[in-house]
Amino acid sequence: MHEILYWEDVAESQELPQLVKRPSRRQLVMYAGASGDFYEVHYDRDFAMEIGLPGLIVHGALKNAYLAQVITDWMGPEGVMKRLSVKYRGTDVPDDTLTCSGRVTKRYVTEKSHQVDCALVLSNSSGEQTTTGTATVVLPSRES
Repeated sequence: MHEILYWEDVAESQELPQLVKRPSRRQLVMYAGASGDFYEVHYDRDFAMEIGLPGLIVHGALKNAYLAQVITDWMGPEGVMKRLSVKYRGTDVPDDTLTCSGRVTKRYVTEKSHQVDCALVLSNSSGEQTTTGTATVVLPSRES
């Protein structure tokens, strides 16, 4: 069972737990079926190379989901993701180790809720930041 994360327990600059993923070719095919994204660059290596890619590439939306998992795992069952935004800065390939991380950039109170902003990064095994993002979550407060 996951402990409840309270707004009061969060500090600016706090690092979120890292999430490591190693998407396989099989996972890309499964994700294509689940998402309906059948662009050939995700499952047809010859096609991907013909258009100048190094081979198959990981779906951008799958990388988005990995970063969302960093947030949802961290915020726990009582947190609510209010906003998630990502920017794709580079391509990732199957069977590479992708490290997803985040940190708290701001914590604040609005009229209605206790919120936390986070910066997110997905890096490949070479250390390149191929996807960056931001998220805002609403956390419960011990004061409410």
